[in-house]
Amino acid sequence: MSGPISQRNHWLRVMASALLCMTLMSCSAMSNTGESESVPQLTKQETEKEALEPPKEQSIPAFTAPLTGLPVEQPVLERPLAVMINNAPAARPQAGLSQADMVYEVLAEGGITRLVAFFQSHGGDVKIGPVRSIRPYLIELGETYGALPIHAGGSTDAYAILQQQRKEHLDEISNGGAYFWRSKDRRPPHNLYTDVNRLRKGSDSKGYAKQTDVPVYSYLKSGETPVMVDETAASLQIQFLLKSYRVSYTYDPADQQYKRFVNEKSHVDQNNNQQLSAANVIVMSARHRTLDDVGRLSVELDGSGEAMVFQQGRLIQAEWQHTPGDAIRFMKNGVEIPLTPGTSYIHVVPADTSLKEHVTIEAN
Repeated sequence: MSGPISQRNHWLRVMASALLCMTLMSCSAMSNTGESESVPQLTKQETEKEALEPPKEQSIPAFTAPLTGLPVEQPVLERPLAVMINNAPAARPQAGLSQADMVYEVLAEGGITRLVAFFQSHGGDVKIGPVRSIRPYLIELGETYGALPIHAGGSTDAYAILQQQRKEHLDEISNGGAYFWRSKDRRPPHNLYTDVNRLRKGSDSKGYAKQTDVPVYSYLKSGETPVMVDETAASLQIQFLLKSYRVSYTYDPADQQYKRFVNEKSHVDQNNNQQLSAANVIVMSARHRTLDDVGRLSVELDGSGEAMVFQQGRLIQAEWQHTPGDAIRFMKNGVEIPLTPGTSYIHVVPADTSLKEHVTIEAN
């Protein structure tokens, strides 16, 4: 019996092998003709592994700088420094502005603007200046962001506020000369400089607060675009008072930055010849009042008013709001406008004329 059974099993194995070969040849022929092949099935182990893996999401930085929203390697806890920077023609180009977290441009006397540059997440030994004098509304701007005011001199009213209210500040003239220096390539008063390292040492030597409550803005996530847009804005020009002074910006979609120009010439950083740029360009209208024959001003920064927010080549018609103890915020229909991460340039123009008369916009 075993002989026939063994022979039958042998033939069954031969037939099974032949059938398997025919099946494989058929599958190969289907593949060569371009027809779809069967989809490989995942093993049980592979299926379980795939189920355990979380869905891939856009990475969120562990830390961001409060005044820029940009990712940083460790928390930014230092107190911001609000440096008063000269913007007279003889003071340009200034040094260090390309490393500022935020810059305000505000009128001083004679129609000339002053720049208040906030340094917190950048700095070190990079030269900053020329440093210039302070005014009461510039003190208020610094306090808005918990910053230490840095200046060289000031108006009588400003000194009265600093001294009578015992405010912390570093002044090259009265209490901090060792933390500034004069360069030889320019004439006074356009040659006074400092750097973040020196200013931190000066602050520490006086026992000033190292950390303060710094307001944080709402920021767009990486890749997000503004949603409250009114129109496109490829370029804009801002008129303060003097016709001989025009600041303008042109949007560069390659890096989503507005490039800054003064009188149609690139406004650059003296340190590195890099053109100044901003992720957000904001223009806000505030009440200005002339105080004396010299032309000293009072600028009302509390309350609210008109604003325009430019980001990613778009314009958002907005309103600014400022309540004590908080930053100046930019709103639309009662909702805060998220800023694009990066440096913001904020320009304060007089409210005696409409904001549209101060700003000229080109869509393309």
